[in-house]
Amino acid sequence: MSTAMNFSSKSFTPRPPDKGAFPLDHFGECSAFKERFMECLRRSSYESAACRPSALAYLQCRMDRQLMANEPLEKLGFKDLINEKSEEKPKKP
Repeated sequence: MSTAMNFSSKSFTPRPPDKGAFPLDHFGECSAFKERFMECLRRSSYESAACRPSALAYLQCRMDRQLMANEPLEKLGFKDLINEKSEEKPKKP
């Protein structure tokens, strides 16, 4: 009796997930941003809400260097930080 299943009629083609998989930063291009984020987490007793600006900078670095897909920062949950930045910029006369 054969215990192996025979699926020869169908072939499985793996595909990467839509989100959550991206190239590793082998060259350390964004390691300074990552370290600032990790240091912020340690200082804030791992309260991630306190470190959102650092997380934003880290993700922006990864997108700029094509280490992850470009996504609007609003879609990544940083809409409030984007609005704060635009309010801080002085308006040109």
